[in-house]
Amino acid sequence: KGNAGGGGASSLVSFPHFDPPSPSSIPIPPSIRSSNTSKELTLPMLNRLNLLRRHLPLSLNPSRPTAPTVSLASSPLPAMTSAAANFTKPIHTAACLIIGDEVLGGKTIDTNSPYLAKFCFSLGIQLKRVEVIPDDEEDIMEAVRRMSDRYDFVVTSGGIGPTHDDITYSSIAKAFGLKLQLHQAAFERMKKLSKPHPMQPNFDWETPSPGLTAKLRMVEMPFDENIPAENQALFVAEDMWVPISVVNGNVHILPGVPRLFERLLEHLKPHIIHRLSDPEGKGTHRFLFSTPLPESAVAPYLTELAAKVEPNGIKVGSYPRWGKKRNTVTLVGADKAYLESLVAEVEAGVQGKRVSKEDEMDPPAEEDRVYSQ
Repeated sequence: KGNAGGGGASSLVSFPHFDPPSPSSIPIPPSIRSSNTSKELTLPMLNRLNLLRRHLPLSLNPSRPTAPTVSLASSPLPAMTSAAANFTKPIHTAACLIIGDEVLGGKTIDTNSPYLAKFCFSLGIQLKRVEVIPDDEEDIMEAVRRMSDRYDFVVTSGGIGPTHDDITYSSIAKAFGLKLQLHQAAFERMKKLSKPHPMQPNFDWETPSPGLTAKLRMVEMPFDENIPAENQALFVAEDMWVPISVVNGNVHILPGVPRLFERLLEHLKPHIIHRLSDPEGKGTHRFLFSTPLPESAVAPYLTELAAKVEPNGIKVGSYPRWGKKRNTVTLVGADKAYLESLVAEVEAGVQGKRVSKEDEMDPPAEEDRVYSQ
């Protein structure tokens, strides 16, 4: 078999064809021929010797040439995209990594991944994956390397605070073989823009202390000597000291606090919009249709419609609204003109109407009932 992760025929070892000898052709050592315990080899004994011979290394068979040595280590492996290339390549796909024990434990409800989903949708970026993982170094390292390799735009959320369990910076640095380095500009902005805490109104930024050490954890970031420093920490908002740390060219490290996450993400838009497949930022469009029919009634038509519009990059969706009299059908795609051309057909096919929001045609103040789908 080839190398794990390798590709191409060069990673395969070809063994020469080997025909096992007949029992009569097996050379019999003199010690066996002259054995006092047996005057001759029986056929079963020869068969056992033949079986043994077939499992010996070919180099021990003097009558046949040995197989050529092939080094699997020399087989070419797929080259990883460089950090510099990741920083400039077009953005088509995205992934989101939510980091935090508090999310997995149910203490905190994640609102950052839904916000990123809407952000990507508005820009025409396909959000392909969302994962929630604990504050665990190995989990972070594995996930961030995999996502960086597979997706164009990766966003992480959480784990960059001042406490012992904030290990996102260090784990991601380790994942890409980098060291943590104090980002002096971020530290200066922190001192200038941070509002004094009521319990520490006169915090001493110059004298070493446990409190200062904790604050420094938030500005010690992964640093790659091969990448310009300005490309590794983006100060996207003038009134915020925290930058977006960019690692391996496409991993964007954001805080877990929703207010900060949302602001930084919105301010990041001008830095990436020129790399989108649609640089004008028209994004993706979603057309909603409200239908009184149950899903089972519209399913055959939607199957035909999906096959028809798929070549044009349009996806068809159906969403039951439990407890309501009307369900929702959606068309999603980038070609707005083509979507507009389908409106009349879809309205007829689902016996419904295009709406701007799902509850637009709900009867007012009607008691909710559950209807069969």
